[in-house]
Amino acid sequence: MDIKKGDTVEIISGKDKGKRGEILRAMPKSSRVVVQGMNQRRKHQRAHQMAMGGRQTAPEILVFDAPLHVSNVMLICPKCHELAKVTRHRDGDKSVRICRNCNAEVDA
Repeated sequence: MDIKKGDTVEIISGKDKGKRGEILRAMPKSSRVVVQGMNQRRKHQRAHQMAMGGRQTAPEILVFDAPLHVSNVMLICPKCHELAKVTRHRDGDKSVRICRNCNAEVDA
């Protein structure tokens, strides 16, 4: 997976197509990422009675960003500000991501 936490990406398919956002969380095992403000879901939470204390929590609707598959997002190069495919090159014992458009390092 060539996308990391903190990268800026653009959604290339789905209801949020064309929008840009920052990666909040990357989940490489399931090939999913959470993008800030994208793919928002709503979860209806019931009211709960607390035991012994007698306090009750109010019902509410929670809004959260759901994960997207990594194939539905594309990295935006920090130098050329375009959608970019990424290659990897070994720099000593480190692996460096390189933009295919402008040949700049993405890990700056």
